[in-house]
Amino acid sequence: MVTVTLWGSLAELAEGQRSVEVEATNLRELLQALELAHPALEPQLARGVSVSIDGKIYNDSWFQPISETSEVVLLNRLEGG
Repeated sequence: MVTVTLWGSLAELAEGQRSVEVEATNLRELLQALELAHPALEPQLARGVSVSIDGKIYNDSWFQPISETSEVVLLNRLEGG
């Protein structure tokens, strides 16, 4: 199981939980598992989110590996220049 910290308003979409656990070995599996476990997250996940894995931000790296010891934080999509 991977522990995912939900940042800001994303926690409200998971019944107020700031931290959830899901089965995942990569970023794609993580997002799919979150959608299944917390359907209210689906619209935000469809718009796009950023995921911090061990301090590095990923947006579309679907096969980025995640281990059970990874620090994972789900954020509203970070954009900028």
